[in-house]
Amino acid sequence: MSTTPGPPSPLPLPAAVVPDGCPSWSGEHARRWLDALPSRWVPLPSRSRHLLTALSAAAAATALLVLPAGWQPWAAALPALHGLWLYARPEIVPVSAPVLAVLPAVLRTGTTWPQTAVAVTFLALVWAAAVSRLVARRRQRDRVRDAAAGITAPLPDTGRPLARGRFLIVCGGVLLAFGLAALAVVPAPPPDPSEAARVLPALAWLVAGQGLATLVSGLLGRRRAAALRAAPAPVLRVLVREGADGDTEVFAADDTAALRPLFRVAVIEAGDGIGETGENGPGHDEEELDAFLARVDRKGPGPLREALMYGVPCDGAEILLVTAAETADGPPVVERSSGPVRPLCEATVRRLSAAEKRRAAREASHAELRRAAGETIARGRERGPETRGGGPAGIRQWRAGLLDRLRALLLVVWAGVVLWGDTGGWRYALGALAGFVGALWLPHWVAWRITADREGLWLGGLRGPRLLPWDEIRTVDCTGTELKLDSRRASFTGWTAHAPRWPWLERRFGLLHPYERTAAEITALWRDPSLRPPVPADRSERGRPLWPLALVSAIAWAAALLFLS
Repeated sequence: MSTTPGPPSPLPLPAAVVPDGCPSWSGEHARRWLDALPSRWVPLPSRSRHLLTALSAAAAATALLVLPAGWQPWAAALPALHGLWLYARPEIVPVSAPVLAVLPAVLRTGTTWPQTAVAVTFLALVWAAAVSRLVARRRQRDRVRDAAAGITAPLPDTGRPLARGRFLIVCGGVLLAFGLAALAVVPAPPPDPSEAARVLPALAWLVAGQGLATLVSGLLGRRRAAALRAAPAPVLRVLVREGADGDTEVFAADDTAALRPLFRVAVIEAGDGIGETGENGPGHDEEELDAFLARVDRKGPGPLREALMYGVPCDGAEILLVTAAETADGPPVVERSSGPVRPLCEATVRRLSAAEKRRAAREASHAELRRAAGETIARGRERGPETRGGGPAGIRQWRAGLLDRLRALLLVVWAGVVLWGDTGGWRYALGALAGFVGALWLPHWVAWRITADREGLWLGGLRGPRLLPWDEIRTVDCTGTELKLDSRRASFTGWTAHAPRWPWLERRFGLLHPYERTAAEITALWRDPSLRPPVPADRSERGRPLWPLALVSAIAWAAALLFLS
């Protein structure tokens, strides 16, 4: 699946850490493991954002069933929650779905028989999908044990404190208690309730259902992680790499081209690597910080590495990895799973492959853009006239443009329309809050300025410009609608600007977004000191404080609110 050039072979794992007789998870065994996945119609979440999407869908379905359809709050929320549980915790569904299927008929929730039939059919499909996932897990576990051929080994982090699941258990318990308490406090809706009387109980059911899913996730994750360390576990040799989104992708041991990731899993380091002495040199902490920042700023996946996989991977399982370090002289790294194993079906792999190809093409175009920006800056240095953006000779400046002001105008108009259509005291409370937030952000949106001089970049702000020295720059990036600059200093607050963009329109007509050009030109100055301005900027050239504009915005907004009254 990889489309970017990488090392000729995976980074090797020291032979000393490999257990005797440890087999490799070959492509043949990996294909048998993939064949054990459930049918294509069964949803398999591959990313955490899929769970957020499922939660949003559950909330939207509940709102539709409560308000237009007039269902009872619990009768609307619980079927919708089953869609969320199918994604997050299918272990709940085989028990809860049959119980809920008979309640509408027994309790007479006010739904018609066709509506009840639709709800029962949906629950039956959810139940079948959940059972299919659970059965597939058993098949996958059996095929991994066959690949391991009975070779087991104690986990290298046995005996260390296990934090897996604690955060989820606390958060889930709090959400569940809060939701149940809200259900106890909110009175039952009358025969002809208002919208608020039906929405509040439904919201409480959603909170309780989300809390239950989170609590069960924490308990199962902790129990499975503890069971993995209770006895020697099956161990296999695999290949791994850090994906573009930060999760770890696992490949078969003979897939040296990284063509087919088998699953992805979120991991955290379990302390010191194997073989470390614990002695840190004077620059050890700084080197670790540089390595961490390099991983954060890296575009695309990391290098392919050899690894040992302890455990029996399947949908929702816990594993442990001992991976080769990304540096040549680094010790192996022990990584615990901090989330469940998420298998990747063929459709997901095709989407990932297409996304990586688009990313590679985008990186190539950005590299060409940076090269062209460097040439433009060099030609400007030779001519020596006034620079782009209205800055004086020798100084480079970038300012907010038409797209920035268009975004600000659209947001102001939208806020005005919302407040104009509202009534009662909420209009003034929301208007005051919107005015405060707008006074803080609107000046930056319409009047931001970046000035480059000999010392670094001067970034405009409410209280005045801030200096970002050249040798402290960590990030100059344009990602989507955001232009971002950040420093290596932890005390420095990152600088960002946002403007609308339409990638399909840019590709169709060959347009170049202003943020892309700005990021490319600043990057050229950052990477090549010979292109930087040779003189420092005067105080007036660095930019003025934006707080007067914020004050004017606040006064104008307050006058508009008074006019609405």
